[in-house]
Amino acid sequence: MPQFAYKARRRSGEVVQGVLDVADRGAALAQIERLGMFPVMVDGSKAAAAAATSAERPKDKPAAGAVLPAAFRNMRRKRKPKLQEIATFTQQLANLLKSGMPLTVALASMAHLESKGIPSEVSKELKQDVMEGRSLSDAMSKQPNIFSDLYVNMVRAGEQSGALYEVLRRLADHYEKFAEVQAKFVAALIYPAIVAFVGIGIVIFFMTFMLPRFMKVFEGLKVQLPWATRMLMGVSNAFSTYWWLGLLVIIAAVVVWKRYRATEHGRRRIDAWKMNAPVIGKAVRLNIFGQFARTLATLLINGVPVLTALKITEEIMPNSMVKQAIAKTREEVTDGKTIAQPLAHSKLFPQLMIDLLKIGEETGDVPGALQNIAETYESELGIQLRVMTNLIEPIMIIVMAVGVGLLLFAILQAMFTITSSINRG
Repeated sequence: MPQFAYKARRRSGEVVQGVLDVADRGAALAQIERLGMFPVMVDGSKAAAAAATSAERPKDKPAAGAVLPAAFRNMRRKRKPKLQEIATFTQQLANLLKSGMPLTVALASMAHLESKGIPSEVSKELKQDVMEGRSLSDAMSKQPNIFSDLYVNMVRAGEQSGALYEVLRRLADHYEKFAEVQAKFVAALIYPAIVAFVGIGIVIFFMTFMLPRFMKVFEGLKVQLPWATRMLMGVSNAFSTYWWLGLLVIIAAVVVWKRYRATEHGRRRIDAWKMNAPVIGKAVRLNIFGQFARTLATLLINGVPVLTALKITEEIMPNSMVKQAIAKTREEVTDGKTIAQPLAHSKLFPQLMIDLLKIGEETGDVPGALQNIAETYESELGIQLRVMTNLIEPIMIIVMAVGVGLLLFAILQAMFTITSSINRG
């Protein structure tokens, strides 16, 4: 078998040389990359091989991440990456391919970049699978916790059309959009959550620390206290004495809620309530409609067959009622109907969305129509989230003001009663 002398660079920057017994130069390059090194020179001449024979052959050093405990690495792998992390990983890979790098070299570089949230081992395994002859989409399908069906099918469509870079760029944009919407939801809920947390903390502090001290003063004076103060003292006593019972009630309520949500009936009832809830219901609907249109448009633009695109869209929808409507639509599309007709029959999707989709079907530009729908509802969602925040903030403030006011009223009423009793005495 031919011998190939080589020089390669380890990740530490150290240059090593040696000889490989392989069939051809391509196999030599593959073997060097498999050892976790970057080839600098590969020479198949006998003189070069003989000169390199005396040099020490490289020893296969463990990867930088291999020194980590196996349990820690597995924990990192099991954590599902955030949308923004997937978008960053995808954009980095697209940029490397755009620069002219072969796929295996680009994946090797990704292992060094190590995008936040996606361990370097993922890129290494992808590179290894591609070097063994698998397609990138097949390699990604082996890691469903990282790459969803939507991701894998779009990459497969890009491979088949020879436009992998363009598909990866669109995927990055797709996840960027979803991450942006998610960030808007989080931002809209941060302020109310902080107000609620602080308010609950104040009430707990008052009921467990401040009120018992007032109670000792009131009991020593032997004065008939007002009903509001007596009621507050009873709540404080119950809170201090039977706190464990309240904890058990909360745990039981959480367990019952989870079990109810796990049933088909419960899931449908909860999803229906979310879509029709006051204040937040409209935002939930706009998010679902925008997510549906954006996902389906992205899949269709990249050449995924319509039935497969509907199936993938159905799987990623967060609402069971919408899932059922898409499943019914997929069945009717199989029978030759358009997408708009069964969606209209479901009574879930707004008429504007149905009308825009019908126009897209008539003009032969369904992906374009879906993109317009997604942009419309994402824009409306941004406005609705601002409205929702503006409504929730004063409501939270009023609720907390009323709660604190009642506490102060009970204490002040007792103090006035005691003062009056002393004055009469």
